[in-house]
Amino acid sequence: MFLDNQKHLFDMEEEVTYLNCAAYTPLLKASYISGLKGLDRKYHPWNLDSMETPAEAEHLRSLFADLIGAHRNNVAIINSTSYGVAVMARNIPIEAGQNIVVIADQFPSNFFTWRHLAQQKKGKLKIVSRPEDGNWTPNILEAITPHTAIAALPQCHWSDGSKIDLTAIGRRCRKIGAALCIDSTQSVGAITLDVEKIQPDFMVASAYKWLLCPYTLAFLYAAPHRQEGEPLEQHRWNMAGVQAEATDVLYPTNFAEGAKRFDMGERNNFINIPMATAALEQIKLWTPEVIQASLRHLTSLAADLAQERGWSVAPEQNRVGHFIGVRPKKTPPPDISEKLKIKGIHISLRASNSIRIAPYLFNDEADIHRAFRTLDDVLD
Repeated sequence: MFLDNQKHLFDMEEEVTYLNCAAYTPLLKASYISGLKGLDRKYHPWNLDSMETPAEAEHLRSLFADLIGAHRNNVAIINSTSYGVAVMARNIPIEAGQNIVVIADQFPSNFFTWRHLAQQKKGKLKIVSRPEDGNWTPNILEAITPHTAIAALPQCHWSDGSKIDLTAIGRRCRKIGAALCIDSTQSVGAITLDVEKIQPDFMVASAYKWLLCPYTLAFLYAAPHRQEGEPLEQHRWNMAGVQAEATDVLYPTNFAEGAKRFDMGERNNFINIPMATAALEQIKLWTPEVIQASLRHLTSLAADLAQERGWSVAPEQNRVGHFIGVRPKKTPPPDISEKLKIKGIHISLRASNSIRIAPYLFNDEADIHRAFRTLDDVLD
């Protein structure tokens, strides 16, 4: 099933061909309006309802939980991928001589903390090399051994959309006793992700990409057996028995139930939370399955046009459908994104030679053809 073009739900300028959603998605009109209403609450704080914003945060928590097949008590509201990875690293033991498995050219927010942890604990960072056909899974499965403490992986590579079978990886991790930590920033919201099938220990997702949310908002899934861990912060909202009005000075000794103990401070953002709620409610209506099918139609066209030019792409069975990296015969100039932007085409160059094309539901086939015609001009 494909969705009809949803451009009417976004404020898209006619001269703009935006194919850079793996960097930032634009906000929905509904999110923009919700943000203005949220802004007004801070602009006029005397009208603020102290019960309203915590209730909104809990509704948002439930929306994200539904999206990944989890219970809302298993979800924390945080501010970034790096924050979530720091929570993971604090709460997963690693002994000297053990390794942490990552993939080549992994996104920095899901790399730096693991490198530091391996150095700190006298362990090893084990980097899985890039497969020529884009099929990461066999190489990762081979890399995860009884010496592995943690596998820190995405659902797909951020530079080109080459995918990883996290269900198979999860089975391997459970068999040898390694923790599975997922960065789903480049996938959740645009493709099916079911934590019941994968069974990760933790999973983080920054929300400003495929969840259509504002910046500085993310979600952290924590499996039930990881919910007794130590949070990065201790504040009123992640402690037990929280009250909306701080009328009494209370110092509880217990954390909030479930993954809420990992909530960031100031989680009840007057502006971001209602904007994100509008976005996730719309994604729930569309469903990730239908979004994926609709976008695969466009990225498959991009693959065909790239191959017609003799460029390399990962085989369809080894890549996700919502974005794709195409690699020309010659390495593109570093400033190619700026040259394309001048011509109204917005895409990104990643990992030095991957031209990343990341459409959304406001794009159509004409946008893909226009992008490749412009690429021909710029690369000529």
